Amino acid sequence: MSRRLKLETWLHARREAWRAAFVRGPFTRFVFEFVSFGVKQAWACLFGGLMLALLVGSHLFYPDDAPLPRYDFLTLAALAIQAAMLATKLETWEEARVIFVFHIVGTIMEIFKTDVGSWIYPEESFLRIAGVPLFSGFMYASVGSYIARTWRILDFRFTRFPPIWLQVLLAASVYANFFAHHYLPDIRIGLFIASVLIYGLSFVHFRPDERERPLPLVVGFVLVALFIWFAENLGTFARAWVYPSQGDGWHPVSVEKLGSWYLLMIISFVLVASVHSAGKGGKGGKSNGNGD
Repeated sequence: MSRRLKLETWLHARREAWRAAFVRGPFTRFVFEFVSFGVKQAWACLFGGLMLALLVGSHLFYPDDAPLPRYDFLTLAALAIQAAMLATKLETWEEARVIFVFHIVGTIMEIFKTDVGSWIYPEESFLRIAGVPLFSGFMYASVGSYIARTWRILDFRFTRFPPIWLQVLLAASVYANFFAHHYLPDIRIGLFIASVLIYGLSFVHFRPDERERPLPLVVGFVLVALFIWFAENLGTFARAWVYPSQGDGWHPVSVEKLGSWYLLMIISFVLVASVHSAGKGGKGGKSNGNGD
């Protein structure tokens, strides 16, 4: 099993006690595993869940006449959450490094995308770069945090894992297309096809409870992209950012955005996989290319 943090060790002990008291047969074992998976997923989403709660809560309750703009409050709150998670060891420094890198990657893309009018931040703030409030980078960092944490919490193992250099090439192409498609032909269809060719035979094996379960990696990307799309709808409802089509009032984000989030998942996943690979002598540990 993967290394657990101190609190997670305590929670694991409590879960084992609940298992002994609850599990009595196949049905209760299934229910226990299902609930365990949900709890682990929620735990992996801790950073993103707190950020989403701040977005919605501040939209509903933050005073309009507060001396500190709401966006700046969100930036400072995100920094406080990050510091608290590190101080209480709810997050490892390895995970924090992934979040930091993804924060930079996301902020650069935000600066470009707002400049070309893909979306806007309708409120004022002091803590911003080129018109982009600094809390926006934490939205991308939430995705990186989830991938890094769930990798550890669900004890990921992979079979038929693609070479890391090939994944990096795909991720770099995805990132470049987010910029280039404003001036050149959009190659996202080709990127979708490439992702299926690269990851189509790969499986992620995870542990919702005692037993290891397999899932096609591409299916995992799609499912996470779907949940990010749900979160994006809450974020735009809270006017954390607004698409041009939402200028006259909120409406759900187009399902076409699922494709963008799927491609973003590729970047997130490869960043985390690269960290694991670098930390394991280039073989990625449990994520090595030969599926051991």
